[in-house]
Amino acid sequence: MTRESCANIITKKLLISVLYSPTSTLTRNLDWRRVKVKPFVSNSRALRLQQQHQPNIQMPLNVFQDKDGLPRIVLTDPNGSSAEVLLYGGHIVSWKNQRKEELLFMSSKAKWKQHKAIRGGISACFARFGDVGSLEQHGMTRNRMWSLDRDPSPLPPIDNHSSVDLILKSTGVDLKTPQSFELRLRISLSTGKLILIPRVRNTDNKPFSFAFSLCNYLSVSDISEVRIEGLETLDYVDNLMNRSRFTEQADAITFDGETDRVYLHSPNKIAIIDHEKKRTFVLQKNSLPDAVVWNPWNKKAKALPDLGVDDYKMMLCVNSAAIDTPIILKPCEEWKGYQEISTVSSSYCSGQLDPRRVLYGFQ
Repeated sequence: MTRESCANIITKKLLISVLYSPTSTLTRNLDWRRVKVKPFVSNSRALRLQQQHQPNIQMPLNVFQDKDGLPRIVLTDPNGSSAEVLLYGGHIVSWKNQRKEELLFMSSKAKWKQHKAIRGGISACFARFGDVGSLEQHGMTRNRMWSLDRDPSPLPPIDNHSSVDLILKSTGVDLKTPQSFELRLRISLSTGKLILIPRVRNTDNKPFSFAFSLCNYLSVSDISEVRIEGLETLDYVDNLMNRSRFTEQADAITFDGETDRVYLHSPNKIAIIDHEKKRTFVLQKNSLPDAVVWNPWNKKAKALPDLGVDDYKMMLCVNSAAIDTPIILKPCEEWKGYQEISTVSSSYCSGQLDPRRVLYGFQ
């Protein structure tokens, strides 16, 4: 074995050890080149082979250090779609379709620094129940370096998906009342679809309750040309009205000012229709009964240091959440959620929408 090949092996081992260390400061300082490593990313065909024939097969994973010094994972689909995930915050910062169109919004003033939450993309928000008023701002999971999960619990394989498993463990200072837990997140990509499966396990010796949200910043053409179907007639909490409760009276949600609402006991499928782009996001979820709808509009946008003045026009947050009713876990119990975002083309114009086709099928 040559001296050069020995050096390459040592470099790869060092890279993998850094990736799997949630506390290592080397993740910020190691000068990675774009490399191929082989930790826990696979598609379903490989997973079936792993289970049936070759139990240790691992598919290659694209990992590199971006220009801001943050470890970044790239998932790709054979048809050309892609997703990019930061270990910092377990944050999905990009999702592009097969035409290379960006589907997620990212603030023009996003702070790409550790100890700062990134404004945009998709992130997991986790808070001890009782702190739900600040759930969206709660930075405990978004300000920490996650790790690749060495031992993810088996989940049902999904055809033609590439995926990555992340894990974040409590440190004793994460909650106002220290609690021991593990937060896992599986991110899976296929053509036109992005799936997230969050799991929380109580590793403490006493029960605890929490609230959870997957915060989805969706890219839209113009917020005034967007409507949401599926939340009509529901009760909601209006955070702009001292958390007062109301019932949605409109046939669909449209936007002409700041919106910050939690829709309670929402359906498992919600449609976000962008008339100008002729594109519909279909959000499906399980074990996440609430839906958060947020847009800061112009006045609030000016007050947010990490959001561009006009960025509000090109974004909409529709989040899958469990906020109104606490999730309670006894010792060793685990909660699992599910979110799937897909996109479909829309040929209709404003005023010609049949919401039943969006929500119940396009056959």
